[in-house]
Amino acid sequence: MRIAIVFFPDKKRDKLLSLCKGLGSGLEAQGHQVDIIDGSRDVNSKLTVYRYIVVGTEAISMFGGRIPDKIAPFISGAGIVSGKRAFAFVLKSFLGSSKALTRLMKALEKEGMFIKFQEILQSEIEAEEIGKRLLIK
Repeated sequence: MRIAIVFFPDKKRDKLLSLCKGLGSGLEAQGHQVDIIDGSRDVNSKLTVYRYIVVGTEAISMFGGRIPDKIAPFISGAGIVSGKRAFAFVLKSFLGSSKALTRLMKALEKEGMFIKFQEILQSEIEAEEIGKRLLIK
């Protein structure tokens, strides 16, 4: 199955990229084809051809749990994503991770995506283990 891992960095691009690579290697171990897309740089990417979409970001404010403003316009302009199954994740921070994850899920659900799994991730090893165990049908 073709899977897109789309991430939206603010300040911690390298950390988010390592989480995406960990998830990708775990999913590839299950036999899936994975593409990693930087949503802040690859603004014209289309997600229509993917059957499962993983979206990750970081909390950009400590108490409010804000997420980058680029997410909603990217998802709405990324082709047909309505009805697609998705996995939402947020980089673990001291405060605000849970609220940021909630906001991310709401943004994805607003575009008609079905959130099948969500997680707050801290390390590449943890991300790889979740990728190996994630049930994608």
